[in-house]
Amino acid sequence: MSTVTPTTSKPWTTLRKFVRTPVQRIERCELCGAPIPPEHDHVIELNNRQLQCSCMACAILFCDQGNQRFRRVPRRCDVLHDFRLDDSTWESFLIPINLAFFFRHSAHERVVAMYPSPAGATESLLELDTWDELGEANPILRQFAPDIEALLVNRVGSSRDYYRVSIDRCYELVGLIRLRWRGLSGGNTVWEEIAKFFQKLQAA
Repeated sequence: MSTVTPTTSKPWTTLRKFVRTPVQRIERCELCGAPIPPEHDHVIELNNRQLQCSCMACAILFCDQGNQRFRRVPRRCDVLHDFRLDDSTWESFLIPINLAFFFRHSAHERVVAMYPSPAGATESLLELDTWDELGEANPILRQFAPDIEALLVNRVGSSRDYYRVSIDRCYELVGLIRLRWRGLSGGNTVWEEIAKFFQKLQAA
């Protein structure tokens, strides 16, 4: 298994919207320009995985999974208390940090594994049979909607936490790390923010 970093930053152009300091300005739908509240919907452009902030009316237009360009991202966060992933299986993924998310990319017909880094999200080329084995141990993975739902894994320190989340939650974490990371180890602030992020998921 090898890792590759995407050569374009286009899919991450909206990441700062998740973590920037609130200011007095009007958020707008990136599809129609209508004003939207701070808590709003997202749609994802399937080919390049770019998230778009969306008003409710535009988001509803893309609920149909037959749409070939955009798809609405549902708001979802479920803690998977009984998820099974042992240390040896995790190590076989060859992911260099203990944070990652996995989703099925329908256009490429494969599972994508990504982990956050100071430069954004890095993609790991995951062997399909490895994912199939994980699916045998955890049948709930077969229920995940392609492109818009992900398995989010937190194994930092003593944590062994697994979540079924909407894909925008994963990019929110990527944006947080990209904005807050300092030096080689990230600094105390970023790890405190990561801990707060997962505390919110637990309480959702």
